[in-house]
Amino acid sequence: MTSGNKQKHESKNPIQRALIARFKREAAALVRRAAPRTILDLGCGEGFLIEALLQAGISAEFTGIDLSQGAIADARARLGDRARVEVMDARQLVDDGRSFDMVMMLEVLEHIPGPAQMLPILRRLARRHVLLSVPREPFFCALNFMRGKNLTRLGNDPEHVNHWGRAGFHRFVARDFEVLAAPGVFPWTMVLARPRQPA
Repeated sequence: MTSGNKQKHESKNPIQRALIARFKREAAALVRRAAPRTILDLGCGEGFLIEALLQAGISAEFTGIDLSQGAIADARARLGDRARVEVMDARQLVDDGRSFDMVMMLEVLEHIPGPAQMLPILRRLARRHVLLSVPREPFFCALNFMRGKNLTRLGNDPEHVNHWGRAGFHRFVARDFEVLAAPGVFPWTMVLARPRQPA
């Protein structure tokens, strides 16, 4: 079964392709601004975002982890030896004492019950920056509904258990991080942030 993430990135719809291309460009611009030497893509899926950053000329050591064996198999085929990708839970990296200059979590938090549990994990893993994104609601659901997707759920993806507007997601991130940039990547909300320093 093809994942929703794979369907999105391999869509033939020209509008969706243009939106995703802009999303990737903005992500690359924020990564370039942060200039990390090591990047963890947490919930990397099939490796599409790592591939986009590599194609954008981002020079960093990439690690990707995901819980899906099928997605990681696809990521390995896509990325080869350009990134280290593994089936792993983020907590295992924390337990191993690993950390990275930047941790990306793009289009993942909307899938996680109790998403606040991820904030301290992100703080432990990210030495300097996090790059996060979620669908921007209610617009994301409305656009799905308008194109005839998930009609019985009013456009809501059945895998999405959390829903944030732009301001609400900024407040969520600000619990543990200082938001540095939030480019317009409609219909998503994207933020570059850094861990808050202890008072």
